Amino acid sequence: MFKTLRNALLATVTATISTPLIADEVNVYSYRQPELVTPLFDAFTKETGIKVNVAFLNKGLVERLVAEGDRSPADLVMTVDISRLSEVANAGVTQPVVSETINANIPAEFRDPNGHWFGLTSRARIVYASKDRVADGEVTTYEDLADPKWKGRICIRSGLNAYNLALTSAVIAHHGEEGAKTWLEGLKSNLARKPQGNDRAQVKAIYAGECDISVGNTYYMAKMLADEEQKEWANSVRIIYPTFENAGTHMNLSGVAMTKAAPNKESAMKLIEFLSSAPAQELYAEVNGEFPLKPGAKPSELVASWGEFTPDATPLIDIANLRPASLKLVEQVNFDE
Repeated sequence: MFKTLRNALLATVTATISTPLIADEVNVYSYRQPELVTPLFDAFTKETGIKVNVAFLNKGLVERLVAEGDRSPADLVMTVDISRLSEVANAGVTQPVVSETINANIPAEFRDPNGHWFGLTSRARIVYASKDRVADGEVTTYEDLADPKWKGRICIRSGLNAYNLALTSAVIAHHGEEGAKTWLEGLKSNLARKPQGNDRAQVKAIYAGECDISVGNTYYMAKMLADEEQKEWANSVRIIYPTFENAGTHMNLSGVAMTKAAPNKESAMKLIEFLSSAPAQELYAEVNGEFPLKPGAKPSELVASWGEFTPDATPLIDIANLRPASLKLVEQVNFDE
């Protein structure tokens, strides 16, 4: 069903976005794949009668909005990772949204204090550990990853990857730049191979015996379990929710922002409020293998089966603001070399 909807949307989106706007519609630029957001928009249209037009982009979202300026047809942007949300806001192409409904649904640490973006679902940056070669309790914190006992036993993707930069930013938030540099050096010295591949490739490496633990996002477990070949990789590991010392588990998010141009502002506001509601959060989290942000909203049975954890309370805006510092440190230690 999702594939059929995707093909239909991709075939019509250019014409739809470029035609004159009509009442009761919302135009969305999305970095998220069609199958991940189409069920949400269908539910919104069914409930409100407001049509959602979507342009799915692989790159260049900010550049496109800047080029279009006040003539942009886009009302909302949807993307993942705090750095991308912050990039959109910092480019001056969004506007603040004030909504008691959204503020009540989305905890403060998952939204911009000035209202320029809002989280919708979250993912934890966790440890995948070999079921055969790593005992319970061997790794419990992010700080443990720099312990020499893991020398030659860790796999990870590039330190310049957005998710790893966000994790390094979180380390800076907890330990300062010098502490984070020491941590990066320790982690690098423990790597079994040069950083490479994506998060799933690290789990494949554990399955192949190349390393014993890796760092990745939670939702990749759901994706691997749904793939006939990758299911074997997934079944060779277990999920561990590490924490920072005296703190919680590092989180990142998917989110939404209203554009500065927003020709359908009222309808766009209704869509954001809908997306922050418990039913929409649970549907979105189910499709993506992620966590709802609204307190009381439940994750899927599969995600819930991975256990409970305490999210780190560091505001994600702080993580975004520390990205330049984390990039500098990753380059200083030549992490990827």
